[in-house]
Formats: sequence, structure tokens, C-alpha cells
Amino acid sequence: MRLIVLLLACFSLTARASLEYSLEPRQIAESTWVLEGSTDNFDRANGGNIVNTGFIVTEDGVVVIDTGPSRAYGEAMRQAIGRVTDRPVTLVLLTHHHPDHVLGNQAFADVPIAALAGTRELLAQQGDAMAENLYRLVGDWMRGTEVLLPSETLEPGVREVGGHRLRLLALGGHTGADLAILDERSGVLFAGDLVFYQRALTTPNSPGLDVWQADLATLEKLPWKTLVPGHGPIARDAAPFGQMHDYLGWLDGLLKGAAARGEDMNEVIRAPIPERFARVSLNRYELIRSVSHLYPKYELARMPRVDVAPQ
Repeated sequence: MRLIVLLLACFSLTARASLEYSLEPRQIAESTWVLEGSTDNFDRANGGNIVNTGFIVTEDGVVVIDTGPSRAYGEAMRQAIGRVTDRPVTLVLLTHHHPDHVLGNQAFADVPIAALAGTRELLAQQGDAMAENLYRLVGDWMRGTEVLLPSETLEPGVREVGGHRLRLLALGGHTGADLAILDERSGVLFAGDLVFYQRALTTPNSPGLDVWQADLATLEKLPWKTLVPGHGPIARDAAPFGQMHDYLGWLDGLLKGAAARGEDMNEVIRAPIPERFARVSLNRYELIRSVSHLYPKYELARMPRVDVAPQ
């Protein structure tokens, strides 16, 4: 009996150890580190660590950008920050409400967590359902995770934090409420999920691809030196913007053309993906999702109005 108990205890310890996030901060600029996630989809192998989060060490303390997909991730992030600096975390900035970016909030409950008003509203509306979905997708990695809403509402503009001028931009192409952060001191642009790179973009809350294209144009014009996408490799050139413009343009053209031809959803999701996007992670999976999210609007735009008499 004692042997069985010992074996069960060893199994429990092994399982617990296998659910630890191995977060290694990578310094990308002065006082700035990023924790890079996989470009894969959520699954039990990665614990939902598919996102880029980051932090800036200022004279007044540490500013965190996004908190990751679970309470355990947030706790591991805080430990990783502690290996870099002994300065306290003093502020968390959330780029948007999607679960991989905000479900680590509990680990930072003792500091201000700031977000756009629309982000707070969307998280209040959708957060519990998104968390439940992640529980199904990644299982025990989510233990103890609950939605914690932002405690501070952000306004766009410049915020001074410990010698760093953070330019806060309120945009909307990805979710309707998207925060981008430019550290004017280092030139690092945290673009959130307005930029995906080498990973197909997601569209569940997008107000429209034209809005997204306009947001990208706004970000491109900023005096940035290093670009941190929400997903995918960090860049020091404009290649992520080029890929995003190209992909959004192709997707928009595909949906418009299919609607004009009267194709149904099942036909559209089987459309060939251009060779230039062949190595973009999850290209077919996200095309299927984007068609389900966006195509009804394109079909509706093609329908004649029955409440207006013909001229």
C-alpha cells in the first residue's frame, strides 16, 4: 500500500512539473524584454503559450505588456521578470481582450491593470466563455484561472513611466478595441494582434478588414525600430507589415469574389491558398475560421434591398 501511495505521489509531482511554463526573457532593446510564444494553435502540449508578451524595466518599476493565457503563465512571467530585475511590477497594459493575452491577470492583481474601455467591456462580455474554451483545449494548465477585469481605463496619448515615453494608440482592426504601445525611448512597438507574422491572423471580433488595413498604415508610419507582433517572430524591418497587408488584401478579395459568384461557405473554405502564404502557420485552419466570421457580411453586402423601390 505504501508503495502505491509513493508511486501516486511521484506521478503527481511529474505531472505537475510537466505543466510548468519555461519562460525565457529575451532582451530586444534597452530595458525591454519579450517572452516569445509558439506560432502553433492552443493545445495541451504548449499550455496555450502561443503569444508574445513583454516587459519594460523603467526607473519607477516594470511595465508589463499582456499577461498570457493562464494564471500559471502569469505567475511564471512574474518569476521570469524577477530573474531580470529586482524592481517591482508597477503597471500592466493589455493590448486587447483575447484570452491568450489576458488570462494571466490574476498574477498581477496587486498592481494597476490598464486597458482601453472597449477591451474591458469585451472581456466582461466574453471572458468567461473564452476561459471555459481554453480549459477544454489545454486542460490542467488552466487550473485556478479566472477572469480578472482591468482596474484602470486607458486613454490614447503619451504616458510617462520612469523615464520612458509610452505612446498609447487606440485602434480597432483586430477586435474593435486594440491598444498598440510605442516606447519612444527604445523604439520598440508592441503591436498586439494587429500584427501577426508567419502565423495566420484571427478574425473573431474584427469590425472589417478595411479597418485593419488602415490601422496597419497608422502603425507603419510611427518611428519604430523593433516590432513585436502579437504572434510570430520579432522584426527590425517592415516585412511583417508587408505580409499583413498582402494577406488581408488577398482575404478581402477572396471573400468579395466568392460573394459576387454566389458561392456558399463550404466552397470558400476550400479555396486555394497562394504559394506565398504556404509557410504561414495555421493558414488553412484560420481561413476556415475567418470565412465563418466574415463571409456573412460579404454576402449581405451583395444582397439587393427589398425595402427600396427600384428607380
